[in-house]
Amino acid sequence: MPKKVAVFFGGNSNEHEISIITGMLCANLLRGADFDVLPVYLSRENRLFTGRMRAVTDLAAPSPKWVELRLCVGGLEAVKGRKKFPADVALNCCHGGCGEDGTLSALLKWYHIASASPDAALSAVFMDKTLSKAMARGLGLPVVDGVTVREGERMEPPFPFPVIVKPARLGSSIGITVASNAEEYRRALALAFKLDDSALVEPYLQGKRDLNCAACRIGGEVKLSPVEEVFSREEILSFQEKYEGGEEKRSRLPADIPDAVAAKVKDCTRRIYEGFHAKGVVRADFLLVGEEVYFNELNTVPGSLSCYLFGGSLSEAKEFLVALIGEGRKADPPKPTVTTGILNSPVFTAKSPKRPYGI
Repeated sequence: MPKKVAVFFGGNSNEHEISIITGMLCANLLRGADFDVLPVYLSRENRLFTGRMRAVTDLAAPSPKWVELRLCVGGLEAVKGRKKFPADVALNCCHGGCGEDGTLSALLKWYHIASASPDAALSAVFMDKTLSKAMARGLGLPVVDGVTVREGERMEPPFPFPVIVKPARLGSSIGITVASNAEEYRRALALAFKLDDSALVEPYLQGKRDLNCAACRIGGEVKLSPVEEVFSREEILSFQEKYEGGEEKRSRLPADIPDAVAAKVKDCTRRIYEGFHAKGVVRADFLLVGEEVYFNELNTVPGSLSCYLFGGSLSEAKEFLVALIGEGRKADPPKPTVTTGILNSPVFTAKSPKRPYGI
């Protein structure tokens, strides 16, 4: 079992603060399981720091005692002094931005750092709501019709009102608006374009219910969580309700839905996970209208890494993270690369009686 774990959180994202909460939760649970945890905070400029980071309040403001880091082969090193911080495996807790869009995953792979989180391809595709809708259709999943509007294009509503307008590459319900008339639609697009350069417009489904299901790979097998229903007092589940909802019950686990609906949600989640040969934990979100299920989006760095969906206690959450870390270390070994020898062929050497023009 790997013992040195680098936990990444923060980053240049509208979900920066939520990422800190997830990062501190995971770092402290892994410390409680006797891992040597290296907390790696990404500033809003995506600079890397480590230091005393054991509570959310430790991240309220930068500390002069923090050590700035950079990635290196097999781990990280101090920018000044070059002290090495080896990492057996990394855990990505960066919601949104360059953490969830595949950038961090690609960098970890570049520096040969094993990861217990989804890879760059899955992350990049499902960070973009337009691409994720196309990919879901390709996997045979039911999705709501949608039209992508780019900044500067004509802005007539593509569907009868009400419509829902979403920034294409944001999460946590930030910037999402339901528009019931032309003026509200114009304002909704203006807000979306402040946050992103494109927006996804869909018909708003009256009476819809919000369902979630998480998937991970443990012991080489895909595990699915129970289906959760998340409640909202508003037309959409807002950021405030997700993270500032107080003591009011905001979800039911498992959801009170027919067995056939739960089975369909789980089947769709499994098809995405297995279709991409995914690793780590993801959470798929669905809309339920009557008994019709529609795939909505996939979170490759879900809130709290969806620990709560696999067990309600901190002890169960710790066991879940330990299993993820162990699985992350089992990354497929690199395949050998082919050397063609073409650079030493007569075409590119003086031995050639004729050389191509310009070479």
